[in-house]
Amino acid sequence: MSRLAPFSLRLTPEERSQLEEQAGAMPLSSYIKSVVFAAEAPKYRKRRKPPVAEQQLLAEVLARLGQTRQASNLNQIAKHLNQGTLIVDPELEEDLKRAVTEVAWMRATLMEVLGVKS
Repeated sequence: MSRLAPFSLRLTPEERSQLEEQAGAMPLSSYIKSVVFAAEAPKYRKRRKPPVAEQQLLAEVLARLGQTRQASNLNQIAKHLNQGTLIVDPELEEDLKRAVTEVAWMRATLMEVLGVKS
């Protein structure tokens, strides 16, 4: 069996000193392995898959993004703003309001699904 690449662990001087004290005469790497691979070592949960409801919300956000041309439209609006050629008529104003509402919904939904507090 070939040897694997070494594993590096950064410790503060205090942590290293504590480990060396706990290891006693045992080589430090052997002591660390014995603690990490001990039968009573704490076991951590595997990463959980997002619940189905969260996956459905994420899918809905992605679907809405795919159905709209908001990014392209906002880019065109920014271009015209920068050129000074943007004419804000009632139709554009309504489109902007709709886009803002849609983006706000997507933001709120993503934050909810990801567990981010606003």
